[in-house]
Amino acid sequence: MFGGVALLLHGNLCVGIWKNSLIARIGPDEYQSALAHEFVREFDITGRPMKGWILVEPDGLETDEQLTRWVQLSVEFVNTLPRK
Repeated sequence: MFGGVALLLHGNLCVGIWKNSLIARIGPDEYQSALAHEFVREFDITGRPMKGWILVEPDGLETDEQLTRWVQLSVEFVNTLPRK
């Protein structure tokens, strides 16, 4: 999906890899605060940003704790979605 690796949770895309960055589906509530973090930007590979989705650049994933934080946010949000 998106030309990279994607991991689904209950049939919904949760996290993935695009080029060298992590795609995280964190939802609209966490979106603006996530964009305030260094090395985080909106997920926009087509010219149309996907709200509630972010890209975390490799420099923002240097520790297990950093990776775990984004994955946990994604899992928490995706668990609120209907199963497919």
